[in-house]
Amino acid sequence: MTETASGPARGSRTKGSKVSKGLRIERIHTTPGVHPYDEVVWERRDVVMTNWRDGSVNFEQRGVEFPDFWSVNAVNIVTSKYFRGAVGTPQRETGLKQLIDRIVQTYRKAGEDYNYFATPADAEIFEHELAYALLHQIFSFNSPVWFNVGTPQPQQVSACFILSVDDSMESILDWYKEEGMIFKGGSGAGLNLSRIRSSKELLSSGGNASGPVSFMRGADASAGTIKSGGATRRAAKMVILDVDHPDIEDFIETKVKEEEKIRALRDAGFDMDLGGDDITSVQYQNANNSVRVNDEFMKAVESGGTFGLRARMTGEVIEQVEAKALFRKMAEAAWACADPGIQYDDTINRWHTCPESGRINGSNPCSEYMHLDNTSCNLASLNLMKFLKDDGKGNQSFESERFAKVVELVITAMDISICFADFPTQKIGENTRAFRQLGIGYANLGALLMATGHAYDSDGGRALAGAITSLMTGTSYRRSAELAAVVGPYDGYALNAEPHKRVMRQHADANAKAVRMDDLDTPVWAAATEAWQDVLRLGEKNGFRNSQASVIAPTGTIGLAMSCDTTGLEPDLALVKFKKLVGGGSMQIVNGTVPQALRRLGYQEEQIEAIVAHIAEHGNVIDAPGLKQEHYEVFDCAMGERSISAMGHVRMMAAIQPWISGALSKTVNLPETATVEDVEEVYFEAWKMGVKALAIYRDNCKVGQPLSAKKKEQEKAEVTEKAEETIRAAVEKVVEYRPVRKRLPKGRPGITTSFTVGGAEGYMTANSYPDDGLGEVFLKMSKQGSTLAGMMDAFSIAVSVGLQYGVPLETYVSKFTNMRFEPAGMTDDPDVRMAQSIVDYIFRRLALDFLPFETRSALGIHSAEERQRHLETGSYEPADDEVDVEGLAQSAPRQQEAPKAVAAAPKAEAPAPKQAHTSAELVEMQLGISADAPLCFSCGTKMQRAGSCYICEGCGSTSGCS
Repeated sequence: MTETASGPARGSRTKGSKVSKGLRIERIHTTPGVHPYDEVVWERRDVVMTNWRDGSVNFEQRGVEFPDFWSVNAVNIVTSKYFRGAVGTPQRETGLKQLIDRIVQTYRKAGEDYNYFATPADAEIFEHELAYALLHQIFSFNSPVWFNVGTPQPQQVSACFILSVDDSMESILDWYKEEGMIFKGGSGAGLNLSRIRSSKELLSSGGNASGPVSFMRGADASAGTIKSGGATRRAAKMVILDVDHPDIEDFIETKVKEEEKIRALRDAGFDMDLGGDDITSVQYQNANNSVRVNDEFMKAVESGGTFGLRARMTGEVIEQVEAKALFRKMAEAAWACADPGIQYDDTINRWHTCPESGRINGSNPCSEYMHLDNTSCNLASLNLMKFLKDDGKGNQSFESERFAKVVELVITAMDISICFADFPTQKIGENTRAFRQLGIGYANLGALLMATGHAYDSDGGRALAGAITSLMTGTSYRRSAELAAVVGPYDGYALNAEPHKRVMRQHADANAKAVRMDDLDTPVWAAATEAWQDVLRLGEKNGFRNSQASVIAPTGTIGLAMSCDTTGLEPDLALVKFKKLVGGGSMQIVNGTVPQALRRLGYQEEQIEAIVAHIAEHGNVIDAPGLKQEHYEVFDCAMGERSISAMGHVRMMAAIQPWISGALSKTVNLPETATVEDVEEVYFEAWKMGVKALAIYRDNCKVGQPLSAKKKEQEKAEVTEKAEETIRAAVEKVVEYRPVRKRLPKGRPGITTSFTVGGAEGYMTANSYPDDGLGEVFLKMSKQGSTLAGMMDAFSIAVSVGLQYGVPLETYVSKFTNMRFEPAGMTDDPDVRMAQSIVDYIFRRLALDFLPFETRSALGIHSAEERQRHLETGSYEPADDEVDVEGLAQSAPRQQEAPKAVAAAPKAEAPAPKQAHTSAELVEMQLGISADAPLCFSCGTKMQRAGSCYICEGCGSTSGCS
């Protein structure tokens, strides 16, 4: 049941009450007597969004009105995601003005009702400034505000929820229900399961308890059902277990075991793609898992000691484990399937402003919101690039004063929203109004750092990021103290005044100790210092309106709506992006931050033009004409030839964590070659650096087994030893059987197939004996003379010779299918939609073309038509009247003219480039790699990482809660 605000919110002063005279709102961007809408040029656009795989129209609304400077992508996303009313009805919103008015007028009215403003003129300035900031993409509220505010439906404004569950069946069933209601509203929820007794403890009836892992199944199935139940977005879900819970090992291994099932089922021919028909049979796929570790455990890992697992009911230690072994198990699981993440309990609670009201036990699904159980947080994010002042000649500054004023405006609006907001349960409503948690943050940090000539993994980059973060949170708490003077502190403040002020001093002390680096960050640090001084002074006098002020969210959909180049605190994905054009079509562009950075670094326009041209052609800066090698690092990205190291990501998190009230939604990406030891290093160093939580993701980690550096060396030695034994055995042989080579005739039938695997294009010519199956294969990849082309030529010759000496094709197929290496991913072949490598694709295609049905069916290889038939009839085999006897022949049909073996395939540069649909797919094409990311449920394009979530650049869909 939705808990609705029917009267004044707790902690809000009612009409006629006297605390202060109200806020005076000053103008930042607007002009007296001129509405922000009158200062921009408006135009009509047609929004038609299609699924590129089948051409179907996902969404269509024509004639929508937007400013002329809004990008096509932003217009598409805002229109399809945020406009309310049924398309084609008079109730449907038709322009950005209607959308913004729906939001800001609701906020203004609530601010006036709850006496936030000193005068009606201040209320009008507030409305105009808020409208201007949204209109010009300076900031954005989280998605639930856009979905719900000002509509007839419940006014849910929070994206993030933390629930709780106790050790009773009633509480567990309430958990299922509450979580489902939150998912229905388009938000996400997380909770800590550690209160549920373990499977190693007894029930009052004498039997063994089920344990939390068993109850996770029901919640997971519920989330999997609701995500496709018509809500605005997929269910986002987090489950957490304390490291001292007796069932911790079972919890760690849940997803690893399920991934093994996925591999086995996929190899057997089941559709195990994300969203596939058969994936629902696998458990634990709808939640992020995290282990909550404490300092005691981490110190035991460091010293090599033991660690006690404690009974939930009595608190006594019931089992001792080796801390290092348990830590290793966590790292191995994360290496294999990216779960569990890790949360550092003592670090989190050291920065807790309300410990007298309870510990912080849980987080939201993306791990940025961490506070009391049964609470929520509404988010907003600022577009940092809007505050970079650049004269186009390399002279830059960050507009600290304007930034601080916008932060004050946004914090005021966010606090007002709690007054009129509705909540999914009564407990969440009561606690949120009592503690008034806010989550202001930012997006486009990666773009800002590159534009200012800072490497993401550099002292200068971390200094600027830290300064901006400190200023943001300091300004937020200053405004919170000012609001406390006007409408009173949060209800829980009286009980928590001393710990709250202690945390404010911790923030201020960290600001004072921060290292200043250059002319960009030093003025920002100065403004931050002033803000924190005001926080301490005003907080002592007034208290604080909000128990929490800031988080760094993934900014998935809202980041795209603001036309941000980068999400949250992430670095840039790549230097070349994919841009949709107003008139339809698209083009590839080099990031606008690149020339900005080059000017900042002192390059002349002629040099900049040459470097940008090089990047456009090659996708990276390596060997760019005139670019100094010491500047290469400025252009390092999340993917590519020069990708940012895992510890580079961790160091950035550590650089800004001291000035964030909550935490940071961040996934540390590791290369596919990373070892379990690398994962252990990330988890351990993040704890040492004071990070509150993180997750790791190893590229393509959904397939394969953990391989440590030590195991790699052992395997290399084993291979060498086996090779030596083989040589010795060959030398000792005196007589051996020699098969006879059966060559193909001069004229032979053949099939030439063009293909694309993970963005890599090529041609395969398969020639057969006139009546006796496949005899040779030719592969053409890349340009003549390249390493890849040479390897493919050699591979083709080896396979062809083997076939002619009698090696059965099915032997090759059984050995080479399911081999995994890059390029891998989507193909343009309807019969083989996904391939784990080029070799995997080639032999699946050959099996379909040359092996009889029974043989390839035994190998789990079926055509698209056969898979469809299986879904409809339960059998892959065609009906008797559908059997094409001639089609079962192993030989390819004879062509009219026999092609020459070498000339059968055109040159590699002949095929037209595969069309990219997002920047992520463009990067894959340039690098010849395929990111291990899901396809968008709405439009079918490849999604990309955004913090701990995935975002679709094509339509704005997200797997997270921002």
